[in-house]
Amino acid sequence: MKKVAVLAVVLVLAGCAGTGNESLRSESESTVSTKIVEGKTTKEQIRATFGSPEKTEFTDGGLEIWRYEFTKVHADAVDYIPVVNWFGSSHSGKKKELVVMFDSSNMVKRYSMSVSNVAQKTGIFNN
Repeated sequence: MKKVAVLAVVLVLAGCAGTGNESLRSESESTVSTKIVEGKTTKEQIRATFGSPEKTEFTDGGLEIWRYEFTKVHADAVDYIPVVNWFGSSHSGKKKELVVMFDSSNMVKRYSMSVSNVAQKTGIFNN
């Protein structure tokens, strides 16, 4: 019975994958709103809380924009069906994206946190 339990845990863990900025793993729109205040939170506070951004951009007016992403997907049930999984795979999960725009004095001018559903399908499962 212990071997079956260990195998079940291994299969569950093998079916999950998280990529991107780990600091967003446990964040939501509401938790981020307690950490960022427009006009008060500084660039250094954002870096201390979320780390270096995955991507940096600039607006036409010269304002800096930082982007953070984290995606966590897990294997769908079809991936565990013998023979069927030879013809493709299906994964689904959540993508989190935090976008922060700074004003010329390195204060947060605006920010946006979003959480959306994602799906990755291959083979016969790809629509």
